[in-house]
Amino acid sequence: MSSFTTYLEAAILNHVFRNVALTSPATIYLALFTSAPTDAGGGTEVSGSGYARQVIAFDAPAADPADATRQAVLNSAAIPFVTTHDPVVSVVAYGLFDAATLGNMLTWAPIPASDLGVNAEVRVDPSKIKQALS
Repeated sequence: MSSFTTYLEAAILNHVFRNVALTSPATIYLALFTSAPTDAGGGTEVSGSGYARQVIAFDAPAADPADATRQAVLNSAAIPFVTTHDPVVSVVAYGLFDAATLGNMLTWAPIPASDLGVNAEVRVDPSKIKQALS
């Protein structure tokens, strides 16, 4: 399960309870990390030749496959990351951002470690990135 960042938690609370405008990002980007971030940010994003955050889109909210009593959104398409790293790095987490570079991290979650190396591909299949409120 993903964790909302401190940034997103504050933005949602201000929007719902204080009538502060919250503009949805036009595009959301999926980033990979070699060192996991926390709700406050940080972590070490993959960098180097060939790596770039990838656009991610979500289906409309529906019953959470793991708990039908709540709603969730799932990524709607496969997302490939291709890179030419040398040496191999181990990807341990992902983050969702509101920009292709820099920007605000919205959520993050640990993932099973995957090696990213020369001509390697890390692929996120449809319905593997889930966002839900608990």
